Amino acid sequence: MRAPATLSSPARALLRAVGRPVTRRRLLQGALAGGAVAAGAATLGGCGLEGTGVARANCTAVDRSATERRLAFSNWVQYIDVDERDPNRRPTLAAFTAKTGIKVDYTEDINDNNEFFGRIRAQLAACQDIQRDLVVFTDWMAAKFIRNGFAESIAPARMPAVHRNVLPSLKLRSYDREFAYSVPWQSGLTGIAVNTRVTAEVHTVDELLTRPDLAGRVTVPMEMSDTMGLLIASLGKDPADFTPEDFDAALDKLNRAVQAGHIRRFSGNEYVQDLAKGDVAAAIAWSGDALQLNTNDPKIKFIGPDEGLMIWSDCALIPSTAAHAANAAKLLDYYYDPAVAAELAAWVNYVCPVVGAQEEMAKIDPELAENELIFPGPSLLGRVHAFKALSDSEERAYQAKFSAVMGT
Repeated sequence: MRAPATLSSPARALLRAVGRPVTRRRLLQGALAGGAVAAGAATLGGCGLEGTGVARANCTAVDRSATERRLAFSNWVQYIDVDERDPNRRPTLAAFTAKTGIKVDYTEDINDNNEFFGRIRAQLAACQDIQRDLVVFTDWMAAKFIRNGFAESIAPARMPAVHRNVLPSLKLRSYDREFAYSVPWQSGLTGIAVNTRVTAEVHTVDELLTRPDLAGRVTVPMEMSDTMGLLIASLGKDPADFTPEDFDAALDKLNRAVQAGHIRRFSGNEYVQDLAKGDVAAAIAWSGDALQLNTNDPKIKFIGPDEGLMIWSDCALIPSTAAHAANAAKLLDYYYDPAVAAELAAWVNYVCPVVGAQEEMAKIDPELAENELIFPGPSLLGRVHAFKALSDSEERAYQAKFSAVMGT
């Protein structure tokens, strides 16, 4: 029996600004963490730690948290709550400062995993302060950041709420099983978004790529893990455990759709504009984007394809050169208070990684509390996949093939 085709949508979630540069899940030199998520014992795996980097012992920074009650936090665009009356004020950050006395210099200067990593890599390799105490990367880049020795370890005693309240589905990531270096900021799902004002619902990847009325009106992500994960699942294979032959067969299916002109383009976040206008009828899409579009237009629906959905996380890390590591750890722990997590989730509308936040959300907005795109239940988690952990050589080979089909 097919799971519910369209997951519920909120009444009050606000539509994020569209047209932001690239995407927080852009994939050029990495792969989303592997490991399937299953109902009841769900896990989200991560990239392996192969490769060499700077020895962590060589980059020990002096922590000035006790005397300097501040920290610098770099994050992605539109990834925190904003005061409706004052767009420069972020209520949860303001409450953190009021509670702790720690001032947060918050900057939305991450537009792309590789671009931002490239900006700070040389300084970190030379053990130079990058003037940031927290950064946020997608799973695969978080793993790369850790294996290069660029992440500060965080003692569990500094983050009791994190270790107490993190979702069980995120606990067994192979790149950081004990949350020693990274903490999920938000998670999300990849499925199919459809503008039902201009076309009928789409329930399978094959339907998305072949249905005649969708010709030239479909977009798919530039991110290999999202697009190829769903394509591999459409073959009846596991995206967390596929062979080179499986990848090639899935890529051939994608290439046939490209050559036939069925796919309008490979896109970043800009697909939301085309989907809202109806220029794009259907897209492989991210849950938070589709959910927020649905707020303005209920005809835009997010559908979990019959083959399943992909899952990913964006993780916060403390750089090894951070001058305010203890303050940063306090901030991360603060956001794992269920009430704070619910307030954040009410704005960003991605999968909330905090146990207990759903009950707190019910006090803010009962409809949001029932939304499976923010609080997925066992039935939905039983249908999601994560992308296979790849070695550096595997990733380069697969990415080259995928880029060739994209035409880049």
